[in-house]
Amino acid sequence: MSWFILLIESMANEYENHRPDTDITVTWTVFLFASIAVFLVGITMGAVEVLWLGKRFKSKNFSIKILYKMGFYLLFILVINLITYPIAASIELGVSVLNEGVWEKFSHYIVSLTFLSTMVSLAFSIFVSLLYSGFSEHLGHNVLLNFFWGKYHQPKEESRVFMFLDMQSSTSLAEQLGHTVYFRFLSDYYNQLSNAIIKYEGEVYQYVGDEIVITWKKEDGLNHENCIRCFYAMKQSLEKNTAYFEKTYGDQPSFRAGLHLGEVTTGEIGALKKEIFFTGDVLNVTARIQKLCKKFNEELIVSEDLVNQLTKTKDISFTSLGTMDIEGREADIALFVPTISG
Repeated sequence: MSWFILLIESMANEYENHRPDTDITVTWTVFLFASIAVFLVGITMGAVEVLWLGKRFKSKNFSIKILYKMGFYLLFILVINLITYPIAASIELGVSVLNEGVWEKFSHYIVSLTFLSTMVSLAFSIFVSLLYSGFSEHLGHNVLLNFFWGKYHQPKEESRVFMFLDMQSSTSLAEQLGHTVYFRFLSDYYNQLSNAIIKYEGEVYQYVGDEIVITWKKEDGLNHENCIRCFYAMKQSLEKNTAYFEKTYGDQPSFRAGLHLGEVTTGEIGALKKEIFFTGDVLNVTARIQKLCKKFNEELIVSEDLVNQLTKTKDISFTSLGTMDIEGREADIALFVPTISG
């Protein structure tokens, strides 16, 4: 966006500097410095957003988030602008940043329309970035990009890994806590799972009450056994926060999951509300596998189709449960229980 704004301003000024007392003449050296500076500032702001500010305002509504974040980032950008301008001016004039000419130009700049227009253009860039961040958070990053590029405007066939993950004893817990407290419990529960899903390249397909459906493109799910390692990372995250859940809600959440691999048809669906939708036998089978966890008293069960595709590593082993008749499927399916060491 900074490149785009610079191009528009340059075209409007016919590629000439009509206000040399305040504007920086764009040379290739100045352009390179500005590009590097904007890139580094963008990376810094992105890190601040993901690691700190985004979490700080997570509980606020959308408009309040935008308002507070705009104020914070505008102040941040103002400081950066006041730091980088003298450096750019020294590059343009070919003198030290401590030179009197640099600071004379700087004094003119901070009271000029150039300074105001710069802050307005930066504010617009920040606003668009925050809108994108907000929509991405609600829809999912990959979902938003897919809508933009129209990737699934026409249905496509894909190979995907699916995990159906269901919380244990959720019905009795909901009755015990009441609807309002149980909603906060679910929110905290899902928040604890999110980092593991991101780390192991998963995508949240659906939240259905206390059940979450996670999916991977085939290569992402199989790579380094991401789909299996994701399960144990989520479990570990919950265990680290046992004291919080026990103190706040009087109970520690746990879950069971089923994993399966297969072909799906993926496309946009819906008239009043568009969604990326998956359809295929793999979803039904994964749901049935998950339900078998209770029967066998296991936390995680995976299908033979998935196990055969994995690159076996020393720290993950599989124990056979034999072949099972899966409801809605003609042929029996072999099931395994993975165990991860270390």
